[in-house]
Amino acid sequence: MEARSIARYIRMSPRKVRRTLRLIQGLPIKEAQSLLGVMPHRAARVIRRVVDSAAANAENNHGMDRDDLWVARATADAGPTMKRWRFASGGRVAMIRKRISHISVVLSDEER
Repeated sequence: MEARSIARYIRMSPRKVRRTLRLIQGLPIKEAQSLLGVMPHRAARVIRRVVDSAAANAENNHGMDRDDLWVARATADAGPTMKRWRFASGGRVAMIRKRISHISVVLSDEER
């Protein structure tokens, strides 16, 4: 059985979020939470909240035991990009893309 949680419209680049998600994929939930607690990455705080939410969903909605949970899948997809403009040389303008992420974590009670 699986439980999931999604955080949408997070103001971080999906590429930077994926760097942190790769480290917790396939880990037991206790180990993933402790690893995210000591990571210096800004994305680790948000990912930890998503993992905690998925664990609460597993416990309350599906009746799963928190100690048996594993991080089955963790993905970061691109959301809408905010476009801003900046002056460039020669009277031109350059576009700045402010990227947004949708972070999804799926927990399973079966080890893969």
